[in-house]
Amino acid sequence: MTYAAKAVAFCLALAPAVVPVAASAETPRLLATVGMIADPAARIAGDCVAVEALIGPGLDPHLYQPRPSDIERLRQADRVVALGLGLEGRLGDVLARTGALILGDTLDPAWLLDDDGAPDPHLWMDPQLWSSLLPTLAGTLAEMAPDCAQDIDTRMAEEAARFEALDTWATESMASIPAGARVLLTAHDAFAYFSERYGLENLAIQGISTESEPSIAAIDSLARDAAERAIPAVFIETTLNPRAVRALIEAAAARGHTLALGGELYSDALGEPGSGADTYPGMIVANVITITEALGGTPAPLPEGLVPH
Repeated sequence: MTYAAKAVAFCLALAPAVVPVAASAETPRLLATVGMIADPAARIAGDCVAVEALIGPGLDPHLYQPRPSDIERLRQADRVVALGLGLEGRLGDVLARTGALILGDTLDPAWLLDDDGAPDPHLWMDPQLWSSLLPTLAGTLAEMAPDCAQDIDTRMAEEAARFEALDTWATESMASIPAGARVLLTAHDAFAYFSERYGLENLAIQGISTESEPSIAAIDSLARDAAERAIPAVFIETTLNPRAVRALIEAAAARGHTLALGGELYSDALGEPGSGADTYPGMIVANVITITEALGGTPAPLPEGLVPH
């Protein structure tokens, strides 16, 4: 049995004992599965609740293997928050035993994009849609720190205003991309909500999950499309090996088309500290700038304070 398999078995064996502990006199602790949840939650919480992310920068939540140390972090948390919708695939059984708040279960199913019968979990790519989860986060934080409820509500309103400004800026920036270049070709299908929100055609080498490798046939088909339609660029992602993208570029070249490497996008995780994409708004800003410039547009001036520091 591999280390990863042993770790999963260990986690599943202990998981029934993993329940939220009673709040103490110390600052209550909220553990979110991914940074896209933890980052806005931390700003809404202020000093009232300590917020952490379980899955760190550059790690793929689809493939994340729970470790024995994760069980201890789950034990110590007063509340666990996950997105669900299949995002934390290999953590699913453990999370079910923690009493975790599953944000995806609180959404109207009509808001979700469908992929072969399964919901697409990459909601954060649409700031307007992601903003709809802020009241649920704020309510959870207020339950954990009732004396801070009014301040939490105030900070939630500030965060919602930030998300609205982020969406407005992104809309203006993406609108500058020429009509013939409005195709977003990425390594895996994490940008459908983004593309729908900002009027791009969404194409990907791999599906929503990264569990399996893309086929040679899929790469060849996309290379043919890229050549026939003169698609200008393809983008790699920080959580994925770039070999499939490089294979696509080579396959397009074999058909006489230069498919440029448009840059690196943040899809399933925030960036490392200091990257500029280490907050949720910073992640969206980094992606919008990279996509807009690679596809021939010009990003709009960035409003002051849009990206928190």
